[in-house]
Amino acid sequence: MTPSREPIDPDELLARHREVLPAWLALYYERPIELVKGRGTTVWDSEGNEYLDLFGGIVTTISGHAVDSLVGALSEQADRIAHTSTLYLISSMVELAERLVALSPVAKPAKAFFVGSGTEAVEAALLMATSARRSNQVIALRNSYHGRGFGAIAVTGNRAWSATSLSPLSVSYALAPYCYRCPLKLEYPGCGIACAEDVRNVIETTTSGDVAAMIAEPIQGVGGFVAPPREYFAKVKSILDEYSIPLIIDEVQTGFGRTGEAFWGADLYGVTPDLITCAKGLGNGMAIGAVVGRAELVDAVSANSISTFGGNPIATTVALANLDYLESEGLQANAERVGKLLLEGLDDLRERHEIVGDVRGAGLMIGVELVTDKASRTPHPAAAAEVMEACRRRGVLIGKGGLYGSVLRLSPPLVLTEDEARRGIEVLDEAVAEAAAGGGSR
Repeated sequence: MTPSREPIDPDELLARHREVLPAWLALYYERPIELVKGRGTTVWDSEGNEYLDLFGGIVTTISGHAVDSLVGALSEQADRIAHTSTLYLISSMVELAERLVALSPVAKPAKAFFVGSGTEAVEAALLMATSARRSNQVIALRNSYHGRGFGAIAVTGNRAWSATSLSPLSVSYALAPYCYRCPLKLEYPGCGIACAEDVRNVIETTTSGDVAAMIAEPIQGVGGFVAPPREYFAKVKSILDEYSIPLIIDEVQTGFGRTGEAFWGADLYGVTPDLITCAKGLGNGMAIGAVVGRAELVDAVSANSISTFGGNPIATTVALANLDYLESEGLQANAERVGKLLLEGLDDLRERHEIVGDVRGAGLMIGVELVTDKASRTPHPAAAAEVMEACRRRGVLIGKGGLYGSVLRLSPPLVLTEDEARRGIEVLDEAVAEAAAGGGSR
């Protein structure tokens, strides 16, 4: 595999980037890098440096880089026809809809609608719910992230990602099920999942009752891979059912076996959502998203509509090949097995390093929260930045997030091997020790 063009000096590319792209477009690392090649869990930058990719393009490259069967499906379809739009029948779109409906935890009959991204999937789900319920009231969770669109920003409960207070929706925020930083200062399991009961209080005190939907991530992604207690969503769903309020589960980061134990994040909690949104791992890097929901909700949009790019032949063909690959290679089971090894190894780091406050997650979706000390639990974003730099110098790429920017995020391709997981643990051990000792990336 070789790049299609000569690599550009990253310093020159950075200068050009700053000249023509928005100032708010975030870049990792003090000296940003360009990734130009990938294979499996390994990527290379434009200067030839090799890395173990433990972030997967923000929880996206779920099956690995440059998978032969996916590259073949892409090439073959592009050689036939690349684009038609939903004004014409698209067999691969119909087949993918059938697959997703069959796989989804949504009650049947169900339908699917395709878009180009996770943000668009969230926007579409909100449109369906508000149209069906004839209400613009939505309940969301604090510390959540749902995308960059006008409606998606409105239901994002994280100030760092909320670009505007203007909104087409009337949004009420319930307490986040964030045990490490419980807003009620309670301890699980003695808390009785009090945060779930807050949903009832929000309905009764901040809405007029006719709520269009509640939207939530099974594991809060950008919020720092925060995994709620297993009882949380069942309790929330029972409250919503009392008021006939639909539940939208945002599976953009958790779907397709990422959590190991379950194919969908909702299945971790044993709940049946009314609508789910998905993207990222569905196309393994192709721009595709989808909403799968109860037919009566999906069909509630009364205006005419088409989708120029959603469900296009290339994206849906690759997505079908990706689902085949996930199944044939047993990647969900691998995520559970290797994820357990990774989680145990990182939990050992928590025991040995004062700045590692919490380790959490499921499968190959793991968050490591850094603090100044365990007693105070004060967020330590500077240490998170130092650890990322130290890992990069050692040939490992990880992500970062959380409400305070103090959580390391690990979401590698599900083909990660046990040896690669052990290497990641070893590098993180060294990087955390370096950060705790005062850094060294400058």
